[in-house]
Amino acid sequence: MRALSHPTDPIVAIATAPGRGAVGIVRASGRDLSALITAVCGRTLQPRHAHYGPFLGADGQAIDQGLALHFPSPHSYTGEDVLELQAHGGPVVLQLLLARCLQALPGARLAQPGEFTERAFLNDKLDLAQAEAVADLIDASTEAAARSAARAVAGAFSARIGELAERTVQLRMLVEATLDFPEEEIDFLEKAGARARLDALLPALDAVTAGARQGALLRDGLRVVLAGQPNVGKSSLLNALAGAELAIVTPIPGTTRDRVAETLHIDGVPLHITDTAGLRATGEATDEVERIGIARSWESIHDADAVVFLHDLTRRGEPAYEAADDAIAAQLPPDAVLHVFNKADAADPAGLPAGALTLSARTGAGLDALRAELLRRAGWQAAQEGVVIARARHLQALALARTHIEAAVVHAAQRDAVLDLLAEELRLAHRALQAITGEFTADDLLGEIFSRFCIGK
Repeated sequence: MRALSHPTDPIVAIATAPGRGAVGIVRASGRDLSALITAVCGRTLQPRHAHYGPFLGADGQAIDQGLALHFPSPHSYTGEDVLELQAHGGPVVLQLLLARCLQALPGARLAQPGEFTERAFLNDKLDLAQAEAVADLIDASTEAAARSAARAVAGAFSARIGELAERTVQLRMLVEATLDFPEEEIDFLEKAGARARLDALLPALDAVTAGARQGALLRDGLRVVLAGQPNVGKSSLLNALAGAELAIVTPIPGTTRDRVAETLHIDGVPLHITDTAGLRATGEATDEVERIGIARSWESIHDADAVVFLHDLTRRGEPAYEAADDAIAAQLPPDAVLHVFNKADAADPAGLPAGALTLSARTGAGLDALRAELLRRAGWQAAQEGVVIARARHLQALALARTHIEAAVVHAAQRDAVLDLLAEELRLAHRALQAITGEFTADDLLGEIFSRFCIGK
């Protein structure tokens, strides 16, 4: 993590991904890039127009031919002067061009990860939620995630937060005005309709939180662990869900000795699925390798959002097997476990508890029901319009704001409301909402957020 700075020195970076490509971009940002433009392009550039020509080295010889675009301050991504040089995408060419820009621009240095977007935030071109969405758009692994991130970049999520913050501020103004003029014998909670407005804040906050949870699922996905005794079909199920032979499958119990992980997508939601070594009720492994594998299985289980506990339908009625299943199930996190009965193609599923999920990893029967149940457990609602990408910190801030609004409602409902306590709860709720967009955010958090960006963005 780096500390947030308020830099004024020019920065330069290669803005395209490492490796060879048809086009590569070198980007520079600073208060005045006229010296750089003259040195590298050999002429002035018309703002926001593409100019084709040579990029000159210190000896006046061309490093490459390409397009140069100048975006003068404040009408640029960072709010400073920005120059983008689009050259051929060879690593050597781009390094030569990068070195030339650092040489030609006094005081210039290499940009840190995310520093261009950091400057956009510091110069009020983006708020913090929009800046985070830029990184999420780059990292999006599904079309749904990309569309949601694009909406957040455009300010859709920030607008919702801003509306909640504005409503909170208006209530604060009413309360604090009454505190300033105690001689006014009016019940402001009734006369100004503040009680009703305060009560209406909670459902509005819940609606934004519900949308943010959907966005967080699109971004972070769901961690799913396949667990069960040896040879119940966990590896077969992973292969069936992935549609590929990812894990070795044999009739020999204990084939899987270590975790095998794969990320799948269902309705645009990433599912991070981990196949684990078979569990034993007694905890006794047959050898040291299996012991380590079982220990890692339990680590994955305790970190999972959902645990698919597989039962073997062909072994129903075996006292030892069912006793072992019960003993293992007792150790699983009850809120996360999903009991699934496998090998429905080889045994009669009659007599199972109502609503029990059955499937055949071999034939694929029942897989769609399992996928749907995992999404339901995660709280995903398909075909929602307007979902915007969100992060865990946004959900935490919304939860904190709700806690303070609830406390404010309690204070307001009291016969002799303590107005200064009510005002303080509203202030804290407002501050929690401001943390989402960066109006009130610690510098160390900002530094950590931007350090996770790629260089050149």
